[in-house]
Amino acid sequence: MLGFGAAAVVAAPALQRMMESGLGAVADKDPTGLTGLLPNGGGFRYYSVASSVSRKSATDYRLKVDGLVDRPATYTLDRLRALPQTRLVRDVQCVTGWRVPETPFEGVRLSTLLDAAGVRPGAKAIRFTCFDGTYSESLTLDQARRPDVLVALRMQDKPVAHSHGGPVRLYVAPMYFYKSAKWLSGITVTDSVKPGYWEELGYDVDAWVGRSNGRDDDPTG
Repeated sequence: MLGFGAAAVVAAPALQRMMESGLGAVADKDPTGLTGLLPNGGGFRYYSVASSVSRKSATDYRLKVDGLVDRPATYTLDRLRALPQTRLVRDVQCVTGWRVPETPFEGVRLSTLLDAAGVRPGAKAIRFTCFDGTYSESLTLDQARRPDVLVALRMQDKPVAHSHGGPVRLYVAPMYFYKSAKWLSGITVTDSVKPGYWEELGYDVDAWVGRSNGRDDDPTG
């Protein structure tokens, strides 16, 4: 029995990775969203509002920063990696109720990209678009400049997997996870908040943990 227990401990990480990979692959092609009801070993649910999402690699990934800025830019994955990186460890909280505690994210502060672009007077908000061709999100300019809002390149101390929204996703630490748009491809500075995909369907535009859609979850800290 001791031998069996030791073998199980050794095999657990590999089994978890297999489960994550398998569920991610299935969810990526599941237009019903039913796979989103299944937790994997790490506690995350996989969900996409698109019927399928193409994969991007370091050679073909691009992130555009445009809108009300003086210096529009297009970032490759290598260029993003070369910028100063910030690591945060926070609980991830979904508005549907599940939580994954103490999840590390690492990437470029969104404020760094905004400063490099030169935000123009009159700008009030940011619109995020994604290469799934469907999802979008929004933040006010003040929210976007918070030090705990990242353009994330790493999650759980490894590159963001495709099933988690990689190679680059948004991470808005103090808000419910639907604000952390996956498969990020566009950051557009605008003169007003444009509600995102779920917000058009009734979700709160301001999605602070504990104060969204009538919920009372503890803040993620």
